[in-house]
Amino acid sequence: MLPIFLLILIPFLSLFFFFFLLTTPKSNSKAPKSYPLVGSFFAILANQDRQLQWFSEILQDSPSATFVLRRSYSKRQVFTGNPAVVQHILKSNFPNYGKGESFRSRLTDFLGHGIFNLDGDESWKFQRQVASHEFNTKSLRKFVETVVDTELSDRLIPILSSAAKNETVLDFQNILQRFAFDNICRIAFGFDPVYLSPSLPQAKFALAFEDSVRISHGRLTASIPLIWKIKKFFNIGSEKRLKMAISEVKEYAMNIVKQKKQKLEQLGEKESLDDDLLSRFLSSGHVDEKFVTDIVISFLIAGRDTTSAALTWYFWLLSQHPEVQSKVVKEIKEHSEVPAYEEVKDLVYVHASLCECMRLYPPVPLDTKEALNDDVLPGGTVVKKGMRVSYFPYAMGRLESLWGSDWAEFKPERWLQKEENSKSWRFVQKDSYHYPVFQAGPRICLGKEMAFLQMKSVVAGVLRSFKVVPAFEREVVEPEYISYLTAKMKGGFPVKIVERGQDEN
Repeated sequence: MLPIFLLILIPFLSLFFFFFLLTTPKSNSKAPKSYPLVGSFFAILANQDRQLQWFSEILQDSPSATFVLRRSYSKRQVFTGNPAVVQHILKSNFPNYGKGESFRSRLTDFLGHGIFNLDGDESWKFQRQVASHEFNTKSLRKFVETVVDTELSDRLIPILSSAAKNETVLDFQNILQRFAFDNICRIAFGFDPVYLSPSLPQAKFALAFEDSVRISHGRLTASIPLIWKIKKFFNIGSEKRLKMAISEVKEYAMNIVKQKKQKLEQLGEKESLDDDLLSRFLSSGHVDEKFVTDIVISFLIAGRDTTSAALTWYFWLLSQHPEVQSKVVKEIKEHSEVPAYEEVKDLVYVHASLCECMRLYPPVPLDTKEALNDDVLPGGTVVKKGMRVSYFPYAMGRLESLWGSDWAEFKPERWLQKEENSKSWRFVQKDSYHYPVFQAGPRICLGKEMAFLQMKSVVAGVLRSFKVVPAFEREVVEPEYISYLTAKMKGGFPVKIVERGQDEN
């Protein structure tokens, strides 16, 4: 005889599967089916290891480049690659779309009250206002000539020369992260961690930072948020590792803040403003070390992970497209006699090829906002208060409606026009809602120009003397693009460095 609980359960399961099989309309659309109570939970679970690619396929199949994903318990989330919708949420109706409590609650342990975890309140405005002074022409020139150029000549190039001589395989993704980390620490905090050195030290902080980013992102994408909340309550598993990692990161950032604060106090009022971002914040009247530490961590993420991610994919793409690499090297050599800042500023083809790389492999593939009030998006999608709306740079770079039938090609020329009566190229800027790699509207990335200068400096410095040759253990058609808070190449980017001949493009 069946146990009593099975007698009760069987009718319930029968009813449940009846709804599964019969209540959802048949469709040829790639959009996932939605069922009562659980929504599209099973489709989400089945695609959890390739969500970016899955969402992109759905958007490519959608006439409006917008679809609504039904999660469990009637929760809905909008995904869009439609420029009109992107403009609506990032500019036209900006006050209605913030980070939201759902986002902030998951990242507060790591980011605290830093700029990336705030909506458009007074603290957010203050942080943007102070930070904006760091990105004027004078600061950008100094950044290239005294920080990036020094890091290249004294650290990166010698490491690459040694690797070429000894035929060493390097994880170029790791090398670029170290380079970017030294850069952001020096320009933003006046502090040199010497993370890019010949011994390639495995600093505790770097490992803790990686864990903090990866596990925090896991909270954002969790299919069942209750699981990480239970782990946090009992301090077990990934949440225990996250707590330890964040503690390590906060201690490191706090030490940077304390050292700078002591230095400013010793210098006195007349000399208190060093030429770095941290000095500006400490001299603005905000001396709360915890608050300033949150700011430090936000800028570490922005400066370390975004440019290194873009460059990792860029060097891989060049290795797959020798005709593009040849044009890049030719332009670099034509500008090699001018000062560093002027050289990278005028590398038009390099600039276009970097934009093209980030179209296909954006450093931040997806960004999510939360509606503060009911709204209707361009195209008619209804948004209720509390719903999340995500715009999708990764998918947008793959939409034929935006880039044409050749969207899958790595083609820098799509960003260029020939000057009239000239053989030279002119860069053609795309609309920021068509290409929201650096966000758009009031939240547009303050460090956009600095990022381009840094990336072009690295490209010129490396390719002038070396070839970067992929050295995967097995033949790889395309490395796996994954995302935590920023994009990564799964497993790193193993390369061999080969010296380039003087006459070789």
